[in-house]
Amino acid sequence: MSLRKTLPVAALLTATAFASTASAATATATFQVLMVIQKACTVTAGAGSNINLGTVASTATNVTGSNTISVTCSKTTPYYVGLAPSAANGGTTTGSGSMSTADGLAGNTDKVPYQLSSTPGPSGTIWGNTATSTTVGNGVAGTGTGLAQSLTVYATAATANFTPDSYADTVTVNVNF
Repeated sequence: MSLRKTLPVAALLTATAFASTASAATATATFQVLMVIQKACTVTAGAGSNINLGTVASTATNVTGSNTISVTCSKTTPYYVGLAPSAANGGTTTGSGSMSTADGLAGNTDKVPYQLSSTPGPSGTIWGNTATSTTVGNGVAGTGTGLAQSLTVYATAATANFTPDSYADTVTVNVNF
C-alpha cells in the first residue's frame, strides 16, 4: 500500500474522530425532591377503653379500676394528654367527675363522684384537663415515636353509698401537640 493512499485515510479517520468528540457534550442541571411532614397525633379510646368499676356493695369505698387509651404521634412530636369528665355531670378540669344514672331509673338524681388519675389508688396522681400544646398542666406528657403508645387511666370512686342503680359518665380525651 502506498503512503499516498494511507495518509488521506488516516487524516479522514482523525478528522472524523475529532469532529465526533467536538460535537459530543453534556449539559447538566439539578432539581430537588421536596416534602414537608406535618406533626400529627391520633387518639384511640371508645368502648374498648371503658373503665368498669364493677358491681359493688353500697358499703364499698375507694373502688378503683383502670384501662388504657392509645396515642399515636409523629416521631419526636411532644404531646400532652388531658382528660375531661362530662361537664353535664359536674366534671372539672382537675379530673373529678360524677356518674349519673345510666338507665334512667325514675327519680334517681344521685351522682356518684369519681377521680381520674395516672397512677393507681385513691391518692393517685390527678389526671385533669389543663394540658395545652406547650405544657403538661395536670395532664400526662409524652413524645411521639410514630407508633401507638398506651397510657393507663385510673378511676376511683371514694364511696358507693348511693341509690342502687347503674351509673356512667363520659370522659373526653384531649391530645394537645
